[in-house]
Amino acid sequence: METTRQVPLTFRVVGTDKTITVSDFHAVVAGYTGRDPKAVQHHIDELAAIGVAPPPEVPMFYRMDSHLFDTSGEHDTSNNLTSGEIEPLYIRHDGKYYLGIGSDHTDRDIEAQDIGDSKRACPKPIASEVIEVPSLEDLDLDQCTARSWVDGELYQEGSLAGLRKPADVVEKLLARTDIGDSDFMCLGGTLPLLKGKFVDGTSWKVELSFPDGTRIEHNYKIKKGSLR
Repeated sequence: METTRQVPLTFRVVGTDKTITVSDFHAVVAGYTGRDPKAVQHHIDELAAIGVAPPPEVPMFYRMDSHLFDTSGEHDTSNNLTSGEIEPLYIRHDGKYYLGIGSDHTDRDIEAQDIGDSKRACPKPIASEVIEVPSLEDLDLDQCTARSWVDGELYQEGSLAGLRKPADVVEKLLARTDIGDSDFMCLGGTLPLLKGKFVDGTSWKVELSFPDGTRIEHNYKIKKGSLR
């Protein structure tokens, strides 16, 4: 997978006058990151019943090309059914950690054949704002509220208490890959859909709110049929 982008990504660090610019990083989407092992296994069994192969390990880390991670807000997809999901984004840059948000936009037509390919077939829209994380071990998202909307309709809403802790996800990511001390970005999992059904759409919004009122949001648009 390509780790170097021709166009670097720049993020504003919330609450400061700083920005960070990242051009060379490992891009990853984490899957099966639920905190309850029984619930994760139930989900795996449900997918197996419709022909989706079980993951070789849990959580599962899907490597992406870094160019898929993009803050532009304008993205191309095929004419297949594609849809997004609000996810926390764990970033390490120059040895420091940051929290952002993004959308694991995925091709649902390909998903039944190969989950990794379905994720790599779509962009990963991410917000251009991040929060600096002094200690990943102390980062607790349980009280945060995540939401997503598609074409103006609320699509996901709930806390992130059902996901593995950020430090746990990152520890396993580093233990199972060759990332070492390099920069990386990792989407960390999502919460259930309100109506339990994937929805296609062109206008998406994702948002993460903190108990102290801090909020990160990102809006993006999908241009259907512009990719084959």
